[in-house]
Amino acid sequence: MKFLQKLGKALMLPVAVLPICGILMGVGYLLCPATMQGGDIIGFVPKLGLFLVKAGGALIDNMAILFAIGVGVGMADDNDGTAGVAALASWLMITTLLSTGVVTTIMPSVAESADKTLAFDKIANPFIGIIAGIIGSMCYNKFKSTKLPDALAFFSGKRSVAIVSGVVSIAVSAVLLFVWPLVFGALIAIGNAIVGLDAVGAGIYAFLNRLLIPTGLHHALNNVFWFPTIGLGDLTHFWAGETSADVTWSLGMYMSGFFPCMMFGIPGAALAMIHTAKDNKKKIAIGLVGSAALCAFICGVTEPFEFGFMFLAPVLYLIYALLYGIFTVITVALGFRAGFSFSAGATDLLFSASLPAAAKTWLIIPLGIAAFIVFYIVFRFAITKWDLKTPGREDDSEDETKVQLANDDFTKVAEIILDGVGGKANVASVDNCITRLRLEIKDYTAVDEKKIKSAGVAGVIRPGKNSVQVIIGTKVQFVADEFKKLCK
Repeated sequence: MKFLQKLGKALMLPVAVLPICGILMGVGYLLCPATMQGGDIIGFVPKLGLFLVKAGGALIDNMAILFAIGVGVGMADDNDGTAGVAALASWLMITTLLSTGVVTTIMPSVAESADKTLAFDKIANPFIGIIAGIIGSMCYNKFKSTKLPDALAFFSGKRSVAIVSGVVSIAVSAVLLFVWPLVFGALIAIGNAIVGLDAVGAGIYAFLNRLLIPTGLHHALNNVFWFPTIGLGDLTHFWAGETSADVTWSLGMYMSGFFPCMMFGIPGAALAMIHTAKDNKKKIAIGLVGSAALCAFICGVTEPFEFGFMFLAPVLYLIYALLYGIFTVITVALGFRAGFSFSAGATDLLFSASLPAAAKTWLIIPLGIAAFIVFYIVFRFAITKWDLKTPGREDDSEDETKVQLANDDFTKVAEIILDGVGGKANVASVDNCITRLRLEIKDYTAVDEKKIKSAGVAGVIRPGKNSVQVIIGTKVQFVADEFKKLCK
């Protein structure tokens, strides 16, 4: 759990840049429907829309790379950029080695299987980005101080990190070469199995779709239901102007359930997170989940919201996926039908409402209101019942932001704290949150709390045998920076 929380914190950096991208794309689609529906792009306004869509898509489409670098830097012991470079090197190596062209050359039999080929077509996904980030950060933490023989001294220390990351990435790629298509194929088989279950099958699909978002494996199911992989193609037939009479299922049923959840459910869940955030952190929560909710409503880009809490509170993410499944069953059963060519936001709803397969689109109002209320109540109950660490609910006491450091000589404060924890040789890792300096130490008997408090800090907490947290207040970043310099 501690690893997941650290991973969730590391993801905050890349996630923070995504909401504005989604909003740009939503506005762009409104100004230039041709970017979604096809056709000529003529005139200033449509070209401006295309410009905005491409600007937002530049980051949304390369989200996996942002995750690789963000996780690499965020999970490194001292947030050093070297780990980000190593993570990027890992990402480039894995995605190149497992690209369809390379894999089919090494193993020609892969080209004979449509499912296996599809699996490697989708290898550049957020899951691989996160794996690359973890590889980069772990190699940095382990090898940043490596000393090599004089002949190889140039590659000692941090210069060795990217090299080691590359070697590890080769090994990981070799494993994924066999594992990835098996997992991908299993999910396609599951998709085939639930096709005949009507509304319940659509609900199961929606649940699995959200549940698999962190791994990128949702693409396997999407290809079963949205495209003609096995003869369905819900999305393809819907936008081709066909109706249910032209296919063997209720056209649009595998897309419709996402609309009330993305447009209204996510804003409801976001409001619950804001209301349950600590008073001193509500602005932080509003900035992150509020903008993500707007992004989801306009154009259905949900990753800024989902990656903001899925690793901080995985149980809540499971509940979130279940709500998608439940609302999809209800939506399909009631006869609401809408489709998307990008995602289930207001923009796609507007454009798809005029297509022949669209039906009872007015139901988005009662369904949306219900989704907003249910998501809000369920999220608020779960967060408060189990004290889940969603954005704005970190462990720091509300009063800690009011603490004033007794001495603004940050270097001196850091020196005293370092002396109090037994010197740099006793420090295993250094981190900080909004108000606390968080230290992992090797020998707990070497810690002198009185010495630490003599630096003028507000208090010292010992949450574990090898953990020391020093309450400094909102100036903690300055002390942490000086502390890290002293530990080098």
